[in-house]
Amino acid sequence: MAVRAQFENNNEIGVFSMLTNSYCLVAIGGSENFYSVFESELGDVIPIIHTSIAGTRIIGRLCVGNRHGLLVPSTTTDQELQHLRNSLPDSVAIQRVEERLSALGNVIACNDYVALCHPDIDRETEEIIADVLKVEVFRQTIADNVLVGSYCALSNQGGLVHPRTSIQDQDELSSLLQIPLVAGTVNRGSDVIGAGLLVNDWCAFAGLDTTATELSVIESIFQLQDNGPSAIVADMRDSLVDSYV
Repeated sequence: MAVRAQFENNNEIGVFSMLTNSYCLVAIGGSENFYSVFESELGDVIPIIHTSIAGTRIIGRLCVGNRHGLLVPSTTTDQELQHLRNSLPDSVAIQRVEERLSALGNVIACNDYVALCHPDIDRETEEIIADVLKVEVFRQTIADNVLVGSYCALSNQGGLVHPRTSIQDQDELSSLLQIPLVAGTVNRGSDVIGAGLLVNDWCAFAGLDTTATELSVIESIFQLQDNGPSAIVADMRDSLVDSYV
């Protein structure tokens, strides 16, 4: 199921929140409307943690994680780190990363098995990503953009990438990640997918401006319900047969 949401009149919800299969982080000081969207979809399933990172609310761009772990920048305060440690499930490792490219959410994209990262990231950081998140790490660009975390959204079922990603690049990334990929947009044509879309294996949250067409592409590639073209045709056929019988 894909749901639309907004953080204080801002459609870039991926900047102010982060979603994995085992936890969800949301920025502090948002409106109740914003939190209630997450509560209704995730409340019974995974913890929703209200936090700041380095005293800011742009947590979705500063940290990166999956169901195995969470990486935060070196600017994260001890208090924030302790709060996250206390709130995260016991199986999730958390680690601070000393990295020049400190907006980790912009320079790393990952699911539970594979991570794509900025070509200039430190070797040491690459090892930490592999270690803490338990993933294979590849240095990559998306449509010639080095900010791989900003220009794609990945789950274990599929991925959405920058609309200008060539078919050749899509094929290459798809074989690295071992998931189907599609080029697309969010928020009525925005190519900054990481900022406008949060996704895990069973639900997605997109900015309020996201069109119905964009939502159907998202639901289809992330397999959030059986609404691929064949499923729609099958549904129509079934309903026609029912009406004739």
